[in-house]
Amino acid sequence: MFKLFFAKRGGSRSDNHKLLCLLWSLLLFGGGGCHTVPPLPPVSLKDPGWSLRQGQAVWQRNRRAPELAGEVLLATREDGRALVQFSKPPFPLVVAQKTAESWEVRIPTQNQFYSGRGRPPARLIWLYLPSLLSGAEPPKGWSWEKQEGNHWHLENHSTGEVLDGYFAE
Repeated sequence: MFKLFFAKRGGSRSDNHKLLCLLWSLLLFGGGGCHTVPPLPPVSLKDPGWSLRQGQAVWQRNRRAPELAGEVLLATREDGRALVQFSKPPFPLVVAQKTAESWEVRIPTQNQFYSGRGRPPARLIWLYLPSLLSGAEPPKGWSWEKQEGNHWHLENHSTGEVLDGYFAE
């Protein structure tokens, strides 16, 4: 196949060899850069080892967005896995899941899906909730305040995103 392609182009044998090497290099090295993160497996909260917290939250995605009140579920494991779900029953509004190596966030009502490896972007604040509740610092641009009782407040002053919530005792 390549002989026919190169013969019709009329290039010299040396030029054809260089072009073939370039094509193979692009296939070998360029093709690996498009690797996507495989979806995380579904979480079964019936499996042993999950710690659950349930409560209420109010989320405002940005200054112009309406406030959404709903239920928040936080499930964590010792191995670093976590699940955060914000819903307005019966509809999940945000489902965020992470492992020690990767993460994903689904916003089903807007048909959005984000995933990656390592530390998630600060704009996906739902993934930071488990570590913030354990005493970690918030990502850059965010303020975190643990208030009286089980109340907490997260805010990004530059975008106007706010997440207020509490967990039942």
